[in-house]
Amino acid sequence: QLVESGGGLVQAGGSLRLTCAASGRTFSTYAMGWFRQAPGKEREFVATISWSGGRTQYADSVKGRFTISRDNAKNTVYLQMHSLKPEDTAVYYCAAATDLSRVAVNYAYWGQGTQVTVSS
Repeated sequence: QLVESGGGLVQAGGSLRLTCAASGRTFSTYAMGWFRQAPGKEREFVATISWSGGRTQYADSVKGRFTISRDNAKNTVYLQMHSLKPEDTAVYYCAAATDLSRVAVNYAYWGQGTQVTVSS
């Protein structure tokens, strides 16, 4: 089970840190990803991190503003978001896959999502 937290309402230019806590099984050997879905839009890739944390990938729209990290001892993944923009408003989901991927269908486990709203 994956549970996201840390979402909320923030002004443009602000920061938030999302947390994804895993329980029921260990995800330390899985690649982890963050995706987001805005109203009326398809779910889109945000960031992914390898099981060791040694490799990361980001969507161009968040590169330089967002940072994905993980703490395998805590079975937790983070998404630090800075310089938030209104277009970052979405429900953010964390997910687990057997390998690094930008493609949602490659992720077998998903959280329920946390809402991030950025006001202008």
